[in-house]
Amino acid sequence: MKFLSPAKLNLNLRVISKRIDGYHNLETTFQFIDLFDEITFEKSNESFNISCDGLEIEPENNLIFKSFNAIKEYFEVDEGIQIHLKKNIPVGAGLGGGSSNAATTLIALNKIWGLDLSREELAKIGKPLGADIPIFIYGKNAIATGIGDVFLDVEFRKNKFLLICPNIEVSTGEMFRKLKIDKLSPKHQNSFLDTLLRENKSIEEFYASNINDYDLKLSGTGSTLFIEYDKKDDLKKILQKIPKNWRFFFCEGLQYSPLTGV
Repeated sequence: MKFLSPAKLNLNLRVISKRIDGYHNLETTFQFIDLFDEITFEKSNESFNISCDGLEIEPENNLIFKSFNAIKEYFEVDEGIQIHLKKNIPVGAGLGGGSSNAATTLIALNKIWGLDLSREELAKIGKPLGADIPIFIYGKNAIATGIGDVFLDVEFRKNKFLLICPNIEVSTGEMFRKLKIDKLSPKHQNSFLDTLLRENKSIEEFYASNINDYDLKLSGTGSTLFIEYDKKDDLKKILQKIPKNWRFFFCEGLQYSPLTGV
């Protein structure tokens, strides 16, 4: 069975405080977009096997494997699975690819193994693995509070986005550790913007040379910058400035994740 695993954007992201459990209270608006990984699941006699086009995967550090283990242990399932991942979403880019893959795995195995778990139960299994996993299980654009796991539906606007993805992998954990909450600027669309620019000179130079002409925004903890636009002609100037070793995508917003129908 093949499933589409979508990316998301954070249209805004404000970190409010650090909690005693080590997580952070925040406010953000999640927007699903039509950029997808493709994941194929097949029952197998082996416990777990995963392959990926053009990417070496270490199962013990992979959220797909952790999700497989979590739901298998939760229900003591004695079945194996063969998984193939076609990776289109950039890694470490603030687009939620890993969390989306984890949520897709939980939803897919719930269906394949006939477990009949509710979305709330799946989110409960996924939440300890990653704070962004619940939104991908929820499957609808939303304003999120708490650690990003309390949702309020938002009205859908079919926006167009240019995603600009530097060839730089950003660690979410490292960005939270480097974040100086007492020095955050309330004027920024994203609380991590100053930290990202300070830590990455090439992104800082690109941002500085374009921010006067375009409303550049940051998704997640980075490294993806994005622009909302109406006409591609409006983007000619910035498209000429994107470094050759960076990637860019033209995307549209989705009203729902494709996983909501599973």
